[in-house]
Amino acid sequence: MSDTTTENPPAAPRPGIEERPANDIGGGLALLLGLVGLLAGVAAVAVGAGSHLADGLRFALIAGGVLAGLGSVVAMSGLNTIAPGQANVVQLFGRYRGTIRNEGLRWVNPFTSREKISTRVRNHETAVLKVNDAYGNPIELAAVVVWCVEDTAQAMFAVEDFQEFVATQTEAAVRHIAIEYPYDAHDENALSLRGNAEEITEKLALELHARVAAAGVRIIESRFTHLAYAPEIASAMLQRQQAGAVVAARKLIVEGAVGMVEQALERISEQGFVELDEERKAAMVSNLMVVLCGDRAAQPVLNTGTLYQ
Repeated sequence: MSDTTTENPPAAPRPGIEERPANDIGGGLALLLGLVGLLAGVAAVAVGAGSHLADGLRFALIAGGVLAGLGSVVAMSGLNTIAPGQANVVQLFGRYRGTIRNEGLRWVNPFTSREKISTRVRNHETAVLKVNDAYGNPIELAAVVVWCVEDTAQAMFAVEDFQEFVATQTEAAVRHIAIEYPYDAHDENALSLRGNAEEITEKLALELHARVAAAGVRIIESRFTHLAYAPEIASAMLQRQQAGAVVAARKLIVEGAVGMVEQALERISEQGFVELDEERKAAMVSNLMVVLCGDRAAQPVLNTGTLYQ
C-alpha cells in the first residue's frame, strides 16, 4: 500500500502576500485629542456666532471651528476596538497595509478600510461521506478538524472564502485518505483505517496542512468521528470479522491443547507407570486433542478389556 499522503502531499501554491503589522497607535491618546479638537471646534463656532467681533474674524472663527470639528470626527473614525482572538485587516485604497492584532482601543489612518477576522480556534465536522476504500469496499466516514487562522493576509486575499476553502479541502483530504487505505487490511503489516487510527489521522493532518496552507490556516488536530462499512455490505463484513475471530480463537485453543498434550506425555513418561508404544501415543494424542479442542462435551468410551482389546 503506498503512502503518497505522507511522502508527496499536494503542494500548496506560493502565497503572494504575507501578514505584517499595521502602523497603529494606542487609541486612548487619539480619542482624547479628537475630543479636544471637537470641543475646540464647537467653542470656536459658538464664539464666532455669538460675539460682536468684525465680520471677517467671526467668519474665520466659524469656519475654523467647523473644520476642526469635522477633522476631529474624521480622525476619530480611525479608532478600532480589538477583542482577544480577533484581528483587523487594514487596506488603503485597495492595498494591504497590515494587520492589527494588539488588543484594546487602537488608531490607524482614518482613510483606511478595516475588516475583522477571528483568530480563535474553530471546529469543522464533515458530513458522513460514502466512499470506496483501497479494496473497493464502500465505507462511511466523517472527520472533525480543529483549525485557526494563522496568517490573516492570506486568509483574506489568497482565497475567495477561507472558511468554505477549509471545508472543501477537508472533505477532499478525507476522501483521499479513504481511498488510499483499506478499512481492514488483509496483511497484518499493512495500515488500515480501523486498525491504525492514530497513524491514519496523522497522515490526514499532514495532508490537510498542505492543502490549506495557501489560506493562512493552521491545522491543530484532526480525528475520525465516524467509520463503518456501508449498510449494503455491513452484514457480510460482520460475518467475515466473526469468522476471523473464530479462527483466531481456534488457533489459540489448538496451541494450548498441543502444550497440554505434550505436558501430559512428558509426565507419563517421567512417572513410568504405563508404557505406551507409538500407536497408543498417537491414539492418546488424538483423543486428547478431540477433548480439548472440541466445542462440545466428549462422550467417553470405557474399555473394560486389556489395553489392546
